[in-house]
Formats: sequence, structure tokens, C-alpha cells
Amino acid sequence: MWKALKNAFKIPELRERILFTLFALVIFRLGVYIPIPGIDIDAWGSFFGDLQAGAAGGFIGFFDVFTGGALENFSLFALSVTPYINASIMLTLLTSVIPSLKEMQKEGEEGKKKYQKITRYLTIFIATLQAFLLTLSLSGNVALVAVPNRMLFVLLATTSLVGGTMFLMWLGERITEKGIGNGISVLIFAGIVARYPQYIVQAVVAANPLEWIVLIGITILTIIGIIYIQMGERRIEVQYARRVAGRRVYGGVSTHIPIKVNQGGVIPIIFAAAIMTLPQMIASVLPEGNLLGRLFGMTSPLYLTLYGLLVFFFTYFYSTLVFDVKDVSNNIKNYGGYVPGIRPGYPTEQYISRVLSRVTFMGALFLVIIALLPSVIQGFVGVSIMIGGTSTLIAVGVALDILQQIESHLIVRHYEGFVKKGRLRGRR
Repeated sequence: MWKALKNAFKIPELRERILFTLFALVIFRLGVYIPIPGIDIDAWGSFFGDLQAGAAGGFIGFFDVFTGGALENFSLFALSVTPYINASIMLTLLTSVIPSLKEMQKEGEEGKKKYQKITRYLTIFIATLQAFLLTLSLSGNVALVAVPNRMLFVLLATTSLVGGTMFLMWLGERITEKGIGNGISVLIFAGIVARYPQYIVQAVVAANPLEWIVLIGITILTIIGIIYIQMGERRIEVQYARRVAGRRVYGGVSTHIPIKVNQGGVIPIIFAAAIMTLPQMIASVLPEGNLLGRLFGMTSPLYLTLYGLLVFFFTYFYSTLVFDVKDVSNNIKNYGGYVPGIRPGYPTEQYISRVLSRVTFMGALFLVIIALLPSVIQGFVGVSIMIGGTSTLIAVGVALDILQQIESHLIVRHYEGFVKKGRLRGRR
């Protein structure tokens, strides 16, 4: 592995991409500590601690993981790229019901630019709405606001938060263009990984040696399981008949359609978590010890059951959005292809749909385990640490994507990558 990293810096283009990505991440981490104008940082620290200890602490902690601690510092990047993620998810859902959006994605580079433009505008709207509601709710707390004029604070803070989100969106696009990996995912990855030292310290302080061994074992097994599932896929063989047009011969090849075990990635968990945090937010405004807060505590049986069912449901729901079985079947038929032993057309569609359903079941079961793992550990071990769950799933997924991109650069230039030498020689 170290030899592969050394080889990566021998390639000028790859070296520039890696250095640019690291420079962008340094800027991102510096921005996490630049506070919003008009906020009393000391008072906010105490207020934030009370929020985490309250009924909505699970939601606050979940959101703070994505911001990389920016919310805890109430910095310019307090909203992070979550408005962009929300906008992307909303457009993905709307694409399934609005034909014009679906056609736009098929228009090539020009359609892609239009789609991205709509995503940016929707991101600005969502960021403005979230920032305004957040700052307006805080403006009534005299201890937090250091500006005498309440509306001036709302205007300054809202503008700063929206500006921070748009800067991160621009920075993410630059990483995608000039760096390594998907820029938005890399920023989220950096924020999550930056919090891991804090989680490790919490575990060391709160747990005894036996619990440390259990946590380390669970962590290793979780990472191995995520890697195995993230890279797992079911390949459906497709053969294309040979046809002659003039002097050219087309087709006559065999290929495959990859169906990933985890089609939806982390999005089903995000959907389910967003719904399950609503009862916690309502319970936070009710008297302490209320029935709603006890029923929907993060370690309660009712919460874990409903959370798991929602993750399972959204995994199937999102898989049908990102993998259109009918379109795949029609494309195979139109290009003269067929699945061996299956007739083209509707029988092929049924076959692919059946395979997708079985593979998605395993992916859904995997996501349920990953989603519930932190709460189960906290309930049995008594240590609140983000082992497994959304954060590790994102971190491992982004790390794999970055390594695969570096691997492709190395192999193209005949350098030894992160794979075995025999595999590398076979590709030369």
C-alpha cells in the first residue's frame, strides 16, 4: 500500500490532484472554526451542550456529524453541504414523477448542466430557509446573541450560513473537477473522520478494557462488512447477436449488467433518520420525562423497530428509482441483446426485477444492521460512539471510491496499484 502511494506521487497529474484535494480539505477545516458574526461563542457552547443532553440530542448529534463539528462551533459551515444533499434527494424523487426531468438527464452534457443548475437554485432556497428558521429561533435568546438588533442578527447570520453552504458546494465541484473523488462526498468524509478522535477518547474514558476489546472487534467487523457489501454486485449476463452492416460486423459479444447489493448507498438511512427525528424534536419542547420522549428514545424498542422498518422500506423504494428495470430491458432489446435462457421484452424485465428484488433484500438487511448498530451498542455497552451507522458507511464508501480512482491512474500508467501484481500484469 505504501509503495502504491509512493507511486501515486510519481505521476504529475495524480500528484496535483491529490495535493489540490488536501489543500481544499485544509480550507474546509479552517472554515469550521470561523464563527458566525453576532453570536456569543461561550454561551452557544453551553446551549449546545444542553441541546445534546435533551430529547432532541440524537438529532443534533446526527446532524453535527455531517457538519464535521461546524454546528458545535456555530461557524460559517454550520449547515455544511446538507442543503445540497437535500436538494439532490428531492430532485431524484421528482425525476421519477416529472418526465421532463428524466428526459433532461438523457440529453447528454447539456442536459447535465441544466440539471445541475436546477440543483444549485434549489440548494440556495433550502439553505436560505434552513438558515433563516435556525437564526430566527436563536434570535430570541438574549444570552446567545451579541447584536442588540434582533433582525440585524438574523440577516447577518442567514447570509453567512447561506454563503458558507454555497462556498462548500463550489469547493466540492472544484474537488470533483481538479481533485480526487466526488467533491461533496469528500467534504462529508473529511467532516466525519475529523470527529473520530473525539469518539475514540469518549470510548476510552467511558469503557473498561473488556468493552474496549468488544468495540474494537465490532469496528473491524463493521468496516470489513461495509467493504464487502459496498463492492458486492450480482452480474446478469447479456449476449448480443452478430449483425452485418456493409463491411462492418456489429455485436457478437457477451457482457453483463451489474446490480449492486447496496443500490441506495446511505440515502435510505438518511430518509429514515429524518422521519424518526420528528418525534424527538416534538418531545424536546414538552416537559422533561414525557411519554413521547421515552417511547422514541434512541435505545427504546419502539424506536429501533420503526427505524429498522423504515430503512428496509426506503432501500427498496430508492432502488426502484435509481435502477429502472423497464428501461434496462428495453435497451437490451433495442440493441439486439438477450439474457441467455430468457426471451427479450417482458420476460427479461420480469427476470431482472426478480434478481433486483433478491439482491436488494440483502442490501436492505445490511443497511438495517448498520443503522441500528450504534443504538444497540449504546444500549448494551453504554458507550455513545459512532461505530457503524451512517458515518462509517459514508467514510468507507468514499475511501473506496478515492482508492479506486487512484488505482485506475496507476494501472493506466503501468504502476503497481493497491491490487496484487498478478492482476496488474494480466491487465498490461
